[in-house]
Amino acid sequence: MFNAIFGSFEAGAIYALMALGVYLSFRILDFPDMTVDGSFVTGASIAAVLIVGGMNPFLATIAAILAGFIAGCVTGLLHTKGKINPLLSGILMMIALYSINLRIMGKSNVPLLQEETIFTKLTNFWQSLKIDDAINGLMQMLGMGDSVPKTWGILVVMLLLAYIVKKGLDFFLKTDIGLAIRATGDNETMIRSFSADTDMLKIVGLGLSNAVVAFSGALVAQYSGFSDVGMGIGMIVIGLASVIIGEAVFGAKKIVRATLAVIGGSILYRLIVTMALRVDFLETGDMKLITAIIVIFALILPKINSSRKEKQRKKKRMTQSLDKEQAIKA
Repeated sequence: MFNAIFGSFEAGAIYALMALGVYLSFRILDFPDMTVDGSFVTGASIAAVLIVGGMNPFLATIAAILAGFIAGCVTGLLHTKGKINPLLSGILMMIALYSINLRIMGKSNVPLLQEETIFTKLTNFWQSLKIDDAINGLMQMLGMGDSVPKTWGILVVMLLLAYIVKKGLDFFLKTDIGLAIRATGDNETMIRSFSADTDMLKIVGLGLSNAVVAFSGALVAQYSGFSDVGMGIGMIVIGLASVIIGEAVFGAKKIVRATLAVIGGSILYRLIVTMALRVDFLETGDMKLITAIIVIFALILPKINSSRKEKQRKKKRMTQSLDKEQAIKA
């Protein structure tokens, strides 16, 4: 049980990067970008192919990020210069990327189990520090020796990496360009009246969004030990689920808090899925159904809660009004 929860935290931290990319396009730019399902695989496929070809995994991951940025920019160009509907622009790019990803990999699946990846380098470095021995020794003292994970390094570094990306995104969104992108998402007509190039702002925003998504894809491929052409299916829904859950649980009044909530939402999503799959009548193939149900509940529950609070406020105002009338009559 502990190992399953531990694995959920690891995966949640890696997928948090993808969720941050989705947050940037959906919440900041107010752009329903379906490119995510394709750019996620693009990052994974480019990283996998370059690593198999002998490139340093860190350089391969950087190449994957650049490819994701280009994919997002093309979606932005289709919408801004081609005057194509935002949703359709993303769908067209997602479809195109499916064939492009197949071309990149040359086949539907590229294994990485025998290759040196970021995670193998990370694990070797972490184990050389002997930190795992200290933590696992403490767990054995607490009677949890049977649940000792292989290494704590991946979890710690991925949480740190997610936090660094979150801080970078926070900083960027406070710069002049970042504020202009936020304004474009809030009120494009107003920001255009100030002579801002909203087309370029959208292109840059979508490029950055998909760069972060491709970064996550590259890491997931190296974490899982393979890149597959179908691994991006439904990724946009998972990203949205993480964003919605995070906002519902942790709140999203400010950018700093919202980006942190997205990371928390990604981890919570993975925990919920892990716990759900332990139910007897659910199988691994039900994961997409579980995701859909989680998103539905995440969307409905805040509205139900808001409606309940509004009724309570109305009831309170009515009670206060009646008390005043009775006081006047008395």
